[in-house]
Amino acid sequence: MTAKPLQRRSRPLAAASLTAAAALTLSACGFSTESGSASGSDSGSGSEGSAGASRTVKTAMGDVKVPAAPQRVVVLDTAELDSVLTLGVKPVGATHADVDSGFLNYLPKDQVAGITDVGQMMTPNLEAIAGLQPDLILTSKIRHGDKYAELSKVAPTVMTENTGYPWKENFQVHAEALNKQAEAKMVTDDYAEHVADVTKALGGKEKAGATEVNMVRFVEGADIRVYGKKNYIATILADVGLGRPAITDQAKDGFSYDVSPEKIDLADADAVFHSTYGDPKKSKETRTTGSGLWKNMDAVKNGKVFAVDDQLWIQGIGYTAADKILGELRTNLTK
Repeated sequence: MTAKPLQRRSRPLAAASLTAAAALTLSACGFSTESGSASGSDSGSGSEGSAGASRTVKTAMGDVKVPAAPQRVVVLDTAELDSVLTLGVKPVGATHADVDSGFLNYLPKDQVAGITDVGQMMTPNLEAIAGLQPDLILTSKIRHGDKYAELSKVAPTVMTENTGYPWKENFQVHAEALNKQAEAKMVTDDYAEHVADVTKALGGKEKAGATEVNMVRFVEGADIRVYGKKNYIATILADVGLGRPAITDQAKDGFSYDVSPEKIDLADADAVFHSTYGDPKKSKETRTTGSGLWKNMDAVKNGKVFAVDDQLWIQGIGYTAADKILGELRTNLTK
């Protein structure tokens, strides 16, 4: 059977055709369903449970009761927005990233159309959120743990501990909160198939492993980041089986090894992908990529340096983003 890339199934899934499977998955995961209205829920009605039913989901802040079938979801970070859209749920509200496009530009325009902007990611507008009468809020403790008490008064709030590196585990928490476990399995199965396709296209596991790849990010107001092995993009590179240069082992907390333009040659590898957050001049991208050190890197001389979209490769953090990244990895590394 021919493997299908996730992009063929990253559109909202037909939930009606999966109702029975979702119900079975819910039962298997051992969630409790209780009679009575959950805090902030409109009705909790849906094919997954009776009106007013609730379920208990384990979160970074403890057990949280959520509606059996959330109808009005608000998400407060880019990873959560990717998750809900990947699972076929359009939230009623979402925060925006610090980019001109507001919602990240890799997301299909028809999927984000009509979503109410509830403020900048780190400073969500609680009044705007409450005005949407949500029955579920999704975010992470690292982003909004200090606002948990206030958010919980508005609606059941499901927080993961962190964002980025544990994105796959976080996706499962989002799926559980939305009662979309069956849809989540379809997504992860498609992702695994797409990963296998890309690895095969690169010549198989051995050849992929012998190809060392670096991810460099130019950040306005900060040093240049050479990404390590404990971040979102690193997990995708690892899934494909690509090798990583020794410099990545020096990354602080596994996240990044920061360098100045005068040390950019430390980022050299068989292939280098780079993105920019902010103004190219203020982020030192223009200065660095125009330097002799950059131009003398083997990756540059061999035509294996690729500029990529920061919103997709770094900020998206989810399966819809990952699917597009896999496609770009395959295209660029097989040139």
